Amino acid sequence: MDIRRVVTGHDDSGKAVVVLDGAPPRLTSSPTGSELALFWVEGRTPADNSGADDRGDVDVGIPPPAGGSVFRVVEFQPEGGDAEEHTESEGLTGMGAATPEGARHPGMHRTDTIDYAVVMTGEIDMLLDDSEVHVKAGDVVVQRGTYHAWANRGTEPCRVAFILIDADPPR
Repeated sequence: MDIRRVVTGHDDSGKAVVVLDGAPPRLTSSPTGSELALFWVEGRTPADNSGADDRGDVDVGIPPPAGGSVFRVVEFQPEGGDAEEHTESEGLTGMGAATPEGARHPGMHRTDTIDYAVVMTGEIDMLLDDSEVHVKAGDVVVQRGTYHAWANRGTEPCRVAFILIDADPPR
């Protein structure tokens, strides 16, 4: 995935400066061919804006640390055959997401987060328990701890920016 990350900070005199500029340090691919770029992870709220460490170069699963947040972009490839999708739910569970048994899609999962998703390019279907919604570039989803999956049934990749913030589970 060709994507640039610019991170600002402060120099010794307190002036605003660019501290990081380039590709994100963590680019990974899923078994289904989707690509994931991790930009930033915060371990608490409010965030600590001091220091110059690269908080995009950390190990994190799907949800952020307790009390924190995570910012990533995922580029979903068009779905292929069932064979390549069967490993997706196993990978999601291993990354800290809950996956329901007998789900309607192998990527069905949920986390104890509120997720802000911005569709940057392409279009994709968000599947819920018994319904789905089609979203396209420019659309925004606020996903509040529900079981969901993303299905790119089109012919072009779909790029979505996700900001996940730790949240209490629904009651």
